[in-house]
Amino acid sequence: MQIDRMTAADWPEVSAIYAEGIAARSATFETELPSWEYWDTHHLPNCRFVARDDIGVLGWVALSAVSRRHCYRGVAELSVYVRASAHGRGVGRALLEHLIAASETDGIWMLQGVTFLENDASIRLHESCGFRIVGRRERVAQLDGRWRDTVLLERRSTTVGTE
Repeated sequence: MQIDRMTAADWPEVSAIYAEGIAARSATFETELPSWEYWDTHHLPNCRFVARDDIGVLGWVALSAVSRRHCYRGVAELSVYVRASAHGRGVGRALLEHLIAASETDGIWMLQGVTFLENDASIRLHESCGFRIVGRRERVAQLDGRWRDTVLLERRSTTVGTE
């Protein structure tokens, strides 16, 4: 497995993995795939990566800004998705570790992740990479007409924003 910068050429495979996450109803409140153009404008350009092997893209990770306000320029929300057939192979952890290093190089001092309360695998993955649970948001939004709770996790850099 190797990790590369995501490009527009990766979008067909990236969007297929994203579609799996949408269909599973365990990873996002989104119900439809966005276009590449929409997705591209809503994610930070320097922190988007794919994990691939000889067969193709196994997973992807990207950051989006949490706010346009200058004071929050070093805070970003992450998305990490792994192809269902690649679960349990360490893809998510490799992507997340790579993203953490790249985000710190890019001046990000805090990463946050939001996951459904029931998504134990995602919560464990984040915790294994130094994230901590900072809260639970009850009935924060509906998916398919059902209220869902989310867990907010964060990871503070030990090298950026420490002054």
